[in-house]
Amino acid sequence: MEATPLRAYLVDDEPLAIERLRRLLAKYDSLHVTGSATDPEEAVAFLNGEHEIDVLFLDIQMPGMNGFELLARLQVQPFVIFTTAFDQYALRAFEVNSIDYLLKPIEAEQLERALGKLGRLRPVVKPDWQRDPELPAVLKELASSLLGRKVDYPRHIASRVGDRISFLDLDTITHFIARDKLTYAVVNGREHCVDQTIADLERKLDPVRFLRIHRAILLNLEWVRQASVSFAGRVAILLKDERGTQLPVARDRVRLIRSRLGF
Repeated sequence: MEATPLRAYLVDDEPLAIERLRRLLAKYDSLHVTGSATDPEEAVAFLNGEHEIDVLFLDIQMPGMNGFELLARLQVQPFVIFTTAFDQYALRAFEVNSIDYLLKPIEAEQLERALGKLGRLRPVVKPDWQRDPELPAVLKELASSLLGRKVDYPRHIASRVGDRISFLDLDTITHFIARDKLTYAVVNGREHCVDQTIADLERKLDPVRFLRIHRAILLNLEWVRQASVSFAGRVAILLKDERGTQLPVARDRVRLIRSRLGF
């Protein structure tokens, strides 16, 4: 006996994004798209109505109401697969226990992975976190953070050399690099030691400006001059500093840097 297809609903403010996702999902007999919306308010009305769904494909960044705000207004929490162009927001999405996230532009391999995870949850059972009474409050906090109401990103960072502490303007830092268990802020080719890990910096700095392109490199996107792509698909970033510094992009970050820089 064949399993009943999972009921999916799509929310994205970009009509073309919904059309693309519909085409990709049409290849799967195990899933049926019951509806979609480009207006978050329309989606809330549908999802709080008498329509039951199993999985929600949800954009995080939308005008008027972001994805976390939408979830906070739902009476019943569905399984969620977030769609986003920014990996920093995807990391926040995992804080609310989503099934997976798909980085835009969504590719077939990504979707296959996410649906594989979802399929392993059959029969669909609501886990404890979806019934947690504190979940709406967590969602509202994430929504507020995404809107920038509580985010106060630093403009400077401290660098210590012996007993002397200097403060570097983040606008002048081309990138951060980790080497030999130390982290350095690089300003025009000169390295300044900082007392924070790359992971710490990634969490604290503005994700619109700083992007992790390698486990050991956090890049200031405003200093990118050009990107080069080899025949093997490897990507390198050339900076606008005086030395013309070139930085490698890890294979698992190529899709993200392509999305952010639009190439």
